[in-house]
Amino acid sequence: MTTADTAPADVVLRGEVVTPTEVLPDGVVVLADGRIAWVGPAAQLPARWADDLPPVPAPGTTLLPGLVDVHDHGGGGASFPDATTREEALVAAREHLRHGTTSLVASLVTAPRDVLLARAALLADLVESGDLAGIHAEGPFLSADRCGAQNPADMLAGDAQLVTDLARAARGHLVTMTIAPEVPGVADGGEGADDVVAALVRAGAVPSVGHTDAASEQVDAAVARSRALLAGGRRGTAAGGGAGRGRSPRPTATHLFNGMRPLHHRDPGPIAACLAAAARGDLVVELVADGTHLADGTVRAVFDLVGPDAIALVTDAMAAAGMADGDYQLGPMSVRVGDGVARLRNEDGTAGAIAGGTAHLLDVVRSVVRAGVGIVAAVRSAATTPAEVLGRPDLGALAVGRRADVVVTDADLACVAVYRGGALISA
Repeated sequence: MTTADTAPADVVLRGEVVTPTEVLPDGVVVLADGRIAWVGPAAQLPARWADDLPPVPAPGTTLLPGLVDVHDHGGGGASFPDATTREEALVAAREHLRHGTTSLVASLVTAPRDVLLARAALLADLVESGDLAGIHAEGPFLSADRCGAQNPADMLAGDAQLVTDLARAARGHLVTMTIAPEVPGVADGGEGADDVVAALVRAGAVPSVGHTDAASEQVDAAVARSRALLAGGRRGTAAGGGAGRGRSPRPTATHLFNGMRPLHHRDPGPIAACLAAAARGDLVVELVADGTHLADGTVRAVFDLVGPDAIALVTDAMAAAGMADGDYQLGPMSVRVGDGVARLRNEDGTAGAIAGGTAHLLDVVRSVVRAGVGIVAAVRSAATTPAEVLGRPDLGALAVGRRADVVVTDADLACVAVYRGGALISA
C-alpha cells in the first residue's frame, strides 16, 4: 500500500489493480490533481475517500497503468511518416490514446533528408503540445539487405551531421534512432570518433540496433560503445537539451528478430548478441508481440531469458491500426492489409514482407498474456520499461506521484475507459 498527502481525489477507481510487482484482487487507484494519490487494497482505503469508493465492479475489471509505445508509425488511417499537417498526425496519436496508449512515440521511416527534417519539425510541435512523448527515427542508416518494409534506395552511410540536423529539427525530442552497426560511419568506435552513435548520444537520443545484418561482434561493440557514451551523456547537457533529460542508460534493439539476420548456431549474428546484452542488463529489446510478427513460443522464451525489465513491447503500428483491411502507405511504400496483417504490395500485386503492425498496444498486452506470460510482466514491458527508455519516471506504473494515466479493462483485457493526467479520455 502507498499513499501521499494530497487533496481529496478527483476520481476513485476500483478493480484488479496491476502494480509493478503484483495484482491487487480488489484494489483502488485514486487520482487527484493529475497525479496518482493512492494505490492499495480497497479494504485499506483512507477514510477521506471512503464516501467515493465505487461498488465492487464486474468480475475481471482490471486497472492498468497508461501504456507507453516507443515505436509507432500511425493509426486510424493516418501515418506519421506521411503526415504533412498537425491534424493528420493527431489522428494517429488520438487513435492509440483512445485505446490505452497514454504516451506515444511517433516513428519515422527512412526517407530523403528534407523529408526527415520536415517530419521531425512537424512532430516536435505535437510533443510540445503533449500529444506525443517523442520522436523515433527508424533509419536512414540501415542495412539494405535487412530493409524490411523500408526503401533501400534512401538508406545512407553514417552521417553524424545529419543526426545533428535531425535532432535540431526535432527540437530535443528525438528520443531514439534505429541503426545498423555494420554500416560505415555508424559505430566505428575509437575515442573521440564522431560517428552516428556519438552524435545520437550528444543529441540526447538512444541508439537502437535494428534492420541489421551485423555479426555478433559488431553488435557487441556497438552496444558497449553506446552504453559507455550514454553513461557519460546522462551526466552532461547536450546541445538542444537532449542528454540532460536523462534518457535510458541502456541502448535498445528495434523489434528483435524482425529485420535482422536470423539466428544460426554457427553464425549467431545480431539476435544472440542482443539477447545476451539484454540478459546482462546492457540493452532493452523491443518485441512486436502481436501474434503476427513473433510466435508465442518466441515471446515466452524472451521473457524467460531476459525478463520484463529488459523488454519494451511495441506495436510498430502503421496507418491501418484500428482500420479495415485495404491499401495504405508507409512512407514511399505501398502496403496492403488483409486479415489484419500489413504486407508490402509488390508491383505484380502479390504480398511481400510484413510492413508494420495493425494492433494497439493493449492488443499486444492481451496477445502476450494469452501466450502464457503473466500480466504483471506483460504490463511492466508495455508501460514501466518503455517509460524508462524515455527517461520518464513520472509514467508507466500505478504508483503514487506518477501521472494519473490509467486504463480500465474488462476480463478479456478489452478497453473500457482511459484516463490521461486524471482526465477521462474515452469510455
